[in-house]
Amino acid sequence: MITPQIPQTPPRTSFHLVKQTAYLAKRCFDIIAASALLLFALPLMVMTAAAIALDGGPVLYFGNRVGANGISFKCIKFRTMIPDSDGCLEEYLDHHPSARDEWLQSRKLNFDPRVTFIGRLLRQSSLDEIPQLLNVIRGEMSLVGPRPVTRAELEDYYRSSAALYMSVRPGMTGLWQVSGRNDVSYATRVALDERYVRDWNIVLDILILCQTPRVVLSRRGAR
Repeated sequence: MITPQIPQTPPRTSFHLVKQTAYLAKRCFDIIAASALLLFALPLMVMTAAAIALDGGPVLYFGNRVGANGISFKCIKFRTMIPDSDGCLEEYLDHHPSARDEWLQSRKLNFDPRVTFIGRLLRQSSLDEIPQLLNVIRGEMSLVGPRPVTRAELEDYYRSSAALYMSVRPGMTGLWQVSGRNDVSYATRVALDERYVRDWNIVLDILILCQTPRVVLSRRGAR
């Protein structure tokens, strides 16, 4: 009598464990790199803060953004807008219908009356985002990930992609930033964020980080 051979269950090389290890490596890299960059950028941050203070108003802006697992956090940036910027925006859009269409399409304006002179320089050079290194160290953001968005943007534009967005930490840079930034539509931005989350790996993060300085220096898509 021939005893049938029972196929052995393959060892569980758990893909989940590999993924967890990769995410842990990403987090360790975030902490080390963000801490080093923060120390390196400290003199520049002090000078930037002084220039903003001369303009009047607070130096930093704390915006409500949605992070991993849908948890809200305060995204830190150097202030680039005038006080009462929300009221200014509504009044401007009420008087400029074409600007309202532009805003609804991309959440950006080619000419934004809220942005100060210093703020415009900071945005073009992306220096306004340096304080987000603190968000990275605190674990609210990553160096690379989807662009941090408001809950309204998540509901109005991401919709079915919202769960993917909330499955990772938002980043200081990402596929959107190295793929045209504000020169692409919001729908393209959502698609790029979705692609990043689905295809994520350490190599992709390294490629994005390597491309970011070139994009920042070129000021492509900066507003």
